[in-house]
Amino acid sequence: MDDRGGGSFVAVRRISSGLDRGNSYHSSSAEVVAGSAAWLGKGLSCVCVQRGESDAHSSFDLTPAEEECLKRLQQRIDVAYDCSILEHQEALRALWDAAFPGEELSGLISEQWKEMGWQGKDPSTDFRGGGFISLENLLFFARNFQKSFQDLLRKQEGDRAMWEYPFAVAGVNITFMLIQMLDLEAVKPRTVVGATFLKFLAENESAFDLLYCITFKLMDHQWLAMHASYMDFNTVMKATQRQLERELLQHITCLEDLPSYSLLSR
Repeated sequence: MDDRGGGSFVAVRRISSGLDRGNSYHSSSAEVVAGSAAWLGKGLSCVCVQRGESDAHSSFDLTPAEEECLKRLQQRIDVAYDCSILEHQEALRALWDAAFPGEELSGLISEQWKEMGWQGKDPSTDFRGGGFISLENLLFFARNFQKSFQDLLRKQEGDRAMWEYPFAVAGVNITFMLIQMLDLEAVKPRTVVGATFLKFLAENESAFDLLYCITFKLMDHQWLAMHASYMDFNTVMKATQRQLERELLQHITCLEDLPSYSLLSR
């Protein structure tokens, strides 16, 4: 895979209870502040799975269906976001339309993107942490669980911190974390959690996108429960990963049976 490092974090300061959206860009609804804490880019390594000694040399055999589904998912993971590719441009515009229906986007490079929680006016610079699949994940979330997507984007639920995590960049973090947690770049899964997920993937090729939605909502649930602020992001991500691993190891037949799936709203 290509280099997925680099970048500094941004924190979004809460000024109003929700985004003031109309037919134009409102910069007064949130203030984006740059900092030096490493919970993006290279700092993501701190939220990845730490395999134990017993896992280091083990792997799980796959059925032909599981192997084929894993290869297709790995092909998606290996695609870097490329702003020169029309399909990628269209997906980014589609994400804007899904997030802010009825509001015209001035361009793929625009100050407007900061209100979605990108670090700057060009979202393509933030995709190094997750590749094109992280954009696909966000778009799947917006289209399939519109209420939850909007609630998270606008920070509408719960008693929020003064300094909130930026929505879109947090989404890229979640994609990266899931790839690492599920060991999806290996030829065969080396953890029980990874092997369990591939069973679901063989039944539903959208399983990774669905698990992404569940994880995003679970992360925000943990964020609120922990009364977290932006410096706590790594801690929240680790707690989210642990909870997700526990749920995946329960005796369930599909991802919709995960306890955290009930947090999602369409």
